[in-house]
Amino acid sequence: MKQPESIENNTNADLLNFKDIVDQWQNMVYNTALSIVQVEADAEDITQDVFLNVYEKLPAFRGEAQLSTWIYRITVNNALDFEKKKKRQKNGGLFRQIFRLKEEDEPVNFNHPGVLLDNKEKAAALFKALKKLPEKQRVVFTLHKIEGLPYQEVAAIMNTSLYAVESLMLRAKAGLKKTLEQFYQSQA
Repeated sequence: MKQPESIENNTNADLLNFKDIVDQWQNMVYNTALSIVQVEADAEDITQDVFLNVYEKLPAFRGEAQLSTWIYRITVNNALDFEKKKKRQKNGGLFRQIFRLKEEDEPVNFNHPGVLLDNKEKAAALFKALKKLPEKQRVVFTLHKIEGLPYQEVAAIMNTSLYAVESLMLRAKAGLKKTLEQFYQSQA
């Protein structure tokens, strides 16, 4: 089994190239992770993990996909894995299950860089509704609507067909519409 190279074994050119990658993509990685996990500290941890993965796997990157697609895929996978791990820990013992808050009762309280101050309440409702969607629908909606990626790139990131992405987006919109209608009716 091949061990990853240490930083000492890499040339200065490799490190400069990696630094350029981090500088160019760190905001995208952080924003995508934040949109999925909705906790700033967790998004920061995921961002660090993503760039560690990128650093370790960069020599094996063959260029079959765009670099941005590859980094998005790593980001989405790391964020979803992080959520699953956190959910397993949260559902831990009987004591935790008896005394924990229900997930839907937990407030969504974070500041997403793409949300204007005037829209904080609406954004909180949207992100809370996003948490209720199935994983794939949530990822498609996040990548397309929040990150602004075209369906083709979303399909490449998720390693699925364009038709599947369109179908997931339709179901995500329907699910969000239903959840948000309930929210706004309760506000009236």
